[in-house]
Amino acid sequence: MTEEVQQLAIGELVQKEPAFQAVVDRFGSPPLWEREAGFPTLVRIILEQQVSLASARAAFERLLVSVGDLTPERFLQLDDDALKTIGFSRQKTRYSRALAKSVLDRTLVLETLAGLSDDEVRKELTAIKGVGTWTANIYLLMAMQRPDVWPRGDIALASAYQKLKGWAVRPDNETMEQIGEVWSPWRSVAARLLWHFYLSERGRSG
Repeated sequence: MTEEVQQLAIGELVQKEPAFQAVVDRFGSPPLWEREAGFPTLVRIILEQQVSLASARAAFERLLVSVGDLTPERFLQLDDDALKTIGFSRQKTRYSRALAKSVLDRTLVLETLAGLSDDEVRKELTAIKGVGTWTANIYLLMAMQRPDVWPRGDIALASAYQKLKGWAVRPDNETMEQIGEVWSPWRSVAARLLWHFYLSERGRSG
């Protein structure tokens, strides 16, 4: 995914969903929100599960201060109290440790994911306890820059679409997934447009 490819995708998407043109007209094109592929980004996405991006970012920054270079080895050196102080719940502590151990014992080989299909990447990632489909999809979309990923279960996307369309009720996950199928092969770009709308409406940056 590049800026040029995204512009091409937006042009095709507004033909399928004219409401997207209003997002671009008001707020411009969305950022790519690129993240570096690897262990640190997966830990950050785990932190983002079911909490605000701001609180997850703050916890992630405290983690980086604590360990410096975030590697599986350094992460596993932190005990429960240290992780709790940083902002990890007991559940996210277990999930992140499971991820670190999987990377260390090569159960999960992150370097090989680039050569796999989206479904194969999901299968590899979701085999790790605590890495669900949403986490895998966010990794595919932001770290691997895959163009046709829909993060099922993302409440911000459903809320943004509800407001964009002027609907009285927020669409559920199944409805959003069905709607998103029409936006293939650019569902990642559609998600960026909706996140961009969601954040810009609230005067926040991504």
